[in-house]
Amino acid sequence: MLTVGEEAPEFELQNQHGETVRRSDFEGQRLVVYFYPRANTEGCTIEACAFEDHRPDFEAENAAIVGISDDPVEDLAAFAEEYDLEFDLLADENGEVSTLYESYGEKQMFGNTFDGVFRNTYVVGPDGAVEAVYEGVSPEGHAEKVLEELATGGDA
Repeated sequence: MLTVGEEAPEFELQNQHGETVRRSDFEGQRLVVYFYPRANTEGCTIEACAFEDHRPDFEAENAAIVGISDDPVEDLAAFAEEYDLEFDLLADENGEVSTLYESYGEKQMFGNTFDGVFRNTYVVGPDGAVEAVYEGVSPEGHAEKVLEELATGGDA
């Protein structure tokens, strides 16, 4: 995992609208970068909807949200449309950015081994440094925990 105080890796990915989004686009504000395994699955939907429900609260804390998975842009567009997600969902189809954030690698499910995205979250400060790290999070209540710690200045 990246550590608090470390410079967050730059990225350049397409969002659900096919637009290019960079980490540096958010300099001067906090950025919640959350990694999730698969759009439109139960846990990922719970997590995305919670971030969307609290998006105005994050904005009040001068924080933007981006979700990153290895889904293609078309899948992210359908996911965002179905659940009215207004923050950027970013397509990291080859896992390169997820790897930079130590959030991609070998996983096992139902006896199968495959490469995929780990459910991790980083809060990047206005200066581009990592402010908080959440590893292997549970979708339930995660957005609320991140928001609470942003609001109170707590550590992850």
